[in-house]
Amino acid sequence: MDQAPGSPQEPQGASALPGCYRHPDRETGISCTRCERPICPECMISASVGFQCPECVREGSGTGHAPTANQPRTVAGGAVTADPRLLTKALVGINLALFVVQLSVGDSFTDRFDLIGRAFVPELGSVEGVAEGQWYRLVTAMFLHSSYMHIAFNMLSLWWIGGPLEAAFGRARYLALYGASGIAGSALTYLIAEPNQPSLGASGAIFGLFGATAVLMRRLNYDMRPVIALLVINLIITFGPGFNIAWQAHVGGLVGGVVVGYAMVHAPRERRNLIQYGSVALIVLVSLVMVLVRTGQLT
Repeated sequence: MDQAPGSPQEPQGASALPGCYRHPDRETGISCTRCERPICPECMISASVGFQCPECVREGSGTGHAPTANQPRTVAGGAVTADPRLLTKALVGINLALFVVQLSVGDSFTDRFDLIGRAFVPELGSVEGVAEGQWYRLVTAMFLHSSYMHIAFNMLSLWWIGGPLEAAFGRARYLALYGASGIAGSALTYLIAEPNQPSLGASGAIFGLFGATAVLMRRLNYDMRPVIALLVINLIITFGPGFNIAWQAHVGGLVGGVVVGYAMVHAPRERRNLIQYGSVALIVLVSLVMVLVRTGQLT
């Protein structure tokens, strides 16, 4: 999968929304239910009614820390952490490290772990691909890139989109979203693309984060015009001639991200875990079905 050319920025609506009291550059339509100060997704903590800011949560505990039985939660119900970008940093680091390995080892490494359905390898005198049982390619291809420009676009996009989403969803939910979106992108590519067409890149997972960002912005009543415009631009580039982009990965990841993202921010509190992780399981199951169908066609 070629690079995701665009990447969402922090929402900047045309309306005169107030800025978060801790991050003044971030416009928001959500306020703390106790002190009524405006708060952004990174600062909002789920309360029995609405959301509260970190200061009010600490004051309410009476000890400077939230009580053990009522730990502060993110907008999606995840645990609030000291470093809300830890997993995003780790994912960027893994992608960069593997790109260095690609440059060092060469095509033999990339060809072993990129996504390809079924292809004859003259050097080895054998047929290799997902259809031959190499299902790991559906995952490993998500961490490989074809050029400096490719990885630069994807890692900038991951950093810009991933950090706010990790803060809003919590680490476990964020990682589940990333993985499910990437697998959905790989599965759709395997199902539709030519079997001997190699594909690689984090674009499927990143488009999933993009879709979840749109859902989250809608949930928080942010101005949707910037994200809609950016989505349209990305899709035009995805399907435009001359870019050599595996559009299947983008579409599969985007759909997976929207489904999981919707479950993350709209699941009722009493069934939150069941619905949230159930949506992840659904996307993985659908991806598995696509893989089995395509494998049956090729073997």
